[in-house]
Amino acid sequence: MTDKILELLFYCIPAAITGAVAYYFFQMHFANERNTRKFVLMRENQKAALPLRLQAYERMALLMERIDPAKALIRIQPISEDKADYANFVVAQIEQEYEHNLTQQIYLSDECWGIITTAKNATIQLLRKTANDASVKDANHLRETILGEMFDKATPSSTALAFIKNEVKEFL
Repeated sequence: MTDKILELLFYCIPAAITGAVAYYFFQMHFANERNTRKFVLMRENQKAALPLRLQAYERMALLMERIDPAKALIRIQPISEDKADYANFVVAQIEQEYEHNLTQQIYLSDECWGIITTAKNATIQLLRKTANDASVKDANHLRETILGEMFDKATPSSTALAFIKNEVKEFL
């Protein structure tokens, strides 16, 4: 009886080992196939997302150009001689441009979106600070003062635009 059990074990053990090895190899094969499918799907998604990301960066570059103080003050004419009214009007235009592009932040890195928001806020702060300056008499003088200041130094928008360009270069 024990001889029969030992004989049965001698036949079953190699079969069990062969079955376990086969199971292991099939599991590895299926895991590899699953990873390959995930990779192909991710690559296809990236192909679809890349144009959207590039479009978002293009729109942010356009936003930075449009809110650049030198360009905005030339484009936006004073609505009255009052410097505060003009500054508020320009700020409203900047805010409108920014809000129009809010949805693009989902395609940008958090750091890039933060720099864009900082550039917008710095531009608004510059406008309000200059408008509160007592030496600035009217809307035209406000424009001249800000344009004169921006002539000598980099604007917040140009700094943000440089960051946008560098970020696009990194993922292309």
